[in-house]
Amino acid sequence: MIRVMLVEDEEVIRRGIASLIHQVSPHFKVVKEVSHGREALHYLNQNAIDAVITDIRIGEINGLQLLEKIREKFEDMPFLIISGYSDFTYAQKALQYGVSDYLLKPIDRKHLVCALDKIQAVLLKRSGKSTEPAEGEDVSEERQGPERRRLIRKIKEYIEAHPEGDLRLPTLADFVHMNPAYLSVLFKQETGINLSDQIATVRIERAKYLLSQTELKIYDIARLSGYQSPKHFMLVFKQLAGVTPSTFREQQTT
Repeated sequence: MIRVMLVEDEEVIRRGIASLIHQVSPHFKVVKEVSHGREALHYLNQNAIDAVITDIRIGEINGLQLLEKIREKFEDMPFLIISGYSDFTYAQKALQYGVSDYLLKPIDRKHLVCALDKIQAVLLKRSGKSTEPAEGEDVSEERQGPERRRLIRKIKEYIEAHPEGDLRLPTLADFVHMNPAYLSVLFKQETGINLSDQIATVRIERAKYLLSQTELKIYDIARLSGYQSPKHFMLVFKQLAGVTPSTFREQQTT
């Protein structure tokens, strides 16, 4: 059984999260519920805990400050942030501190299951009880190294395969079971470019191919490249290609 300390200052929400954890995973047990950071630190100094789940806003010591203090004594403690704030600054700091995941309220059950599975895999691997991971299973602690690259590669492949589809940040985040802000920060950190720029590049490359290989109308090419507005498509195309779609097509035929 994986022993969890749950830190949440609102009692009703805290009980709801504890109940949800009990419902979705038989391997986790919330052994301690606390309402603020100081109480959490006091309990942790005197009791054995396997993982910590905390809100961001928990009184005088917020969730990230709590994480920082816990890291000083328990460097490898799995940590899950649950918050009502999708602010990129919070996500970026959480990533720097090495949280296992960052989930938004209201909590999506499948996202919670995924986050708990990651923590369980990390703890099993650390204890030497884990076997080889199943295909697609995430066993990397804090999504570092090869696992981060695998996740980013998965996002890139999805974008390449669906340039005309819904590539909004929430959609991509849902695809890999991540918080949108957390995914955006992670993608920029791993690739050096913004996720939106990656999407635009792939879509314009698709448009270039269609312009040079077909006789489709510009507005049809815009739609097939993921742009509902031809005007917006032409603006982005010129920004990235340096010429308008019509000029690009003419250049390919000369």
